Amino acid sequence: MPADKLFINARLGDGASSDMLVRDGRVVAIEARAERPAGVEIVDLGNALVVPGFVEGHIHLDTSFYGDTWRPHRPCTDGFNVHERVAFQAENLAAAAPMDVRARNQLNLCIGHGTTQMRSHVMVDGSVGLNSLETILRVRDEYRGLIDIQLVAFPQSGILGSPGTPQLLDEAIRLGANVVGGLDPASFDRDVEGHLNVVFGVAHKHGVDVDIHLHDGGMLGAFEVEQIAARTRALGMEGRVAVSHAYGLGDIPADALKKTADILARSGVAIMTNAPGSRPFPPVATLRNAGVTVFSGNDNIRDSWWPYGDGDMLGRAMMIGYRSGFYTDDELAIAFDMVTAAGAKALRLEGYGLRVGDKADFVTLNAAHIQEAVVARPSERSVYKGGVLTARDNRVVKDVGRS
Repeated sequence: MPADKLFINARLGDGASSDMLVRDGRVVAIEARAERPAGVEIVDLGNALVVPGFVEGHIHLDTSFYGDTWRPHRPCTDGFNVHERVAFQAENLAAAAPMDVRARNQLNLCIGHGTTQMRSHVMVDGSVGLNSLETILRVRDEYRGLIDIQLVAFPQSGILGSPGTPQLLDEAIRLGANVVGGLDPASFDRDVEGHLNVVFGVAHKHGVDVDIHLHDGGMLGAFEVEQIAARTRALGMEGRVAVSHAYGLGDIPADALKKTADILARSGVAIMTNAPGSRPFPPVATLRNAGVTVFSGNDNIRDSWWPYGDGDMLGRAMMIGYRSGFYTDDELAIAFDMVTAAGAKALRLEGYGLRVGDKADFVTLNAAHIQEAVVARPSERSVYKGGVLTARDNRVVKDVGRS
């Protein structure tokens, strides 16, 4: 059995210096100055700020080119078009490095910055079958001691217009995917009800959660959000459904937004936003004030959709705060919450946090408090998974595949 570890001089969110006793990967005691019995390994955190491990709520491990050959971005020919971007992606992936290599590069990047929990969407549709999922499942197993990964069976080429996709989504859950996804039911498949019938049908059959990409703007996007919320309530899936991107919530009138926000809150549907640079995005403060869970993720990292991304959830919190006009300490705390506790709630993570009984997954930062961490994004970090050091100063230090 692994020895107990006592982490001393840990500065938690309240600013006080505390000691944390970790046993079997969980926090079993937090005291101002704990006793130090013989046989306990002592780890001095040097009064660093200690925060829960970051939650990467939306990423694509199968389509990133991080660490691969630089691929210049190709603009759409006539404004943003999901169909065209998917076609560009297929062309780029055909010439890319092996998927498992690219996925490991991206995982090392994210873990190095402090991510201990992740939800990745993986293509499952008629264009790729189950091949991508099978590859990422193997990589997930390799990284089991460094990060916990939920996988979403993501129909990137649509469902109704991609032959065999409903059956593939069903099989993907049997293989080990944790969540069933969807993509723009109106504009991509042009059949909102038919698309949602498949997504929620698979979810209900297997008892898994739902996470749907929704790029459609304006009132069309808001309508789709409300239809998703209605399905959620009808099936008793409150708290188990997320809508990713939901661009339409960022460009509808205030009264329509309030109505949709109230519907989302009643249905327990969470909203993921990464505050993309050239798109409207859901108003974070308005949604949260209505009681909606709003969380975040890096989304694409150097792929066919854009060339940006560094895997740092603190950087994503800063981006959200910057684009949302968050300046006060309370507002900066909201941005931090979106990459920690709100993400944990949306992903329904067990044992997340820094309380007695929680998993000892945490990050140490050279910052006075979480507000400074959001705006300064300190690079000096140590990352612990189950009380074991996994990364330091943005580099993974623990061997992959070893517990």
